[in-house]
Amino acid sequence: MKMLFRKTILIALVAALGVASLPFVSVSAAGEYDPPAPGERQLSNERLERVWARQLRIYERMGKGFERDGAFIERVQKLIDRAKANGKDVSAVQAALDAFEAALKDAHPIYESAKGIVNSHQGFDENGKVTDAARAQETVNAMRAKFKEFKDAMGGTGRALREAIRDFREANPRPTP
Repeated sequence: MKMLFRKTILIALVAALGVASLPFVSVSAAGEYDPPAPGERQLSNERLERVWARQLRIYERMGKGFERDGAFIERVQKLIDRAKANGKDVSAVQAALDAFEAALKDAHPIYESAKGIVNSHQGFDENGKVTDAARAQETVNAMRAKFKEFKDAMGGTGRALREAIRDFREANPRPTP
C-alpha cells in the first residue's frame, strides 16, 4: 500500500510540474503593420508613403467638393424656394443650408493653406516616395493638422444639412399619383 501511495504522489507531482510549465498567456511580437508603442511614433517609409497617398486623395476630394459646392447650394436653395412656394415649413432646412454656406466660407482658406503643404511635399519626391523620413513625418503631421482644422471649421454642418433635408422629406413626402 505504501508503494502505491508513493507512485500516486509521484505521478501527481509530475502532472503538476507539466501543467505549471504550460504558458497561460500568449505573447507575440509587433508586426510590420501593427501600431507603434505609445512612446514610439516613427513610421516606416512604406507606411508614410501610404498615409501621404491617402492624404492626397482626401485633399483632391475636398477640392472637387469645393468645385461643386456652388451648384449644390444653388440646387438646394431652389428646392427650398419651391417648397416654400407650396406652403411648406422650410425654416430648419434653410437654417442648415445657411450654416453650411458659412462653414464653407470659413473652411476654404484652410483648404487653400493646405495647398502649400501639398505643393512643397517636403520629405517626399514627385512620385510620393519618401526621401527624408523625418521631414516626411512632419509633412504628414502638418496635413493631419490641416484636416482637423478643416473638420473643426465645418463643424458637422454637412451632416446637419443632410439630416435636415431627410427630416423634411419624411415630414413632406411626395404625393403619389
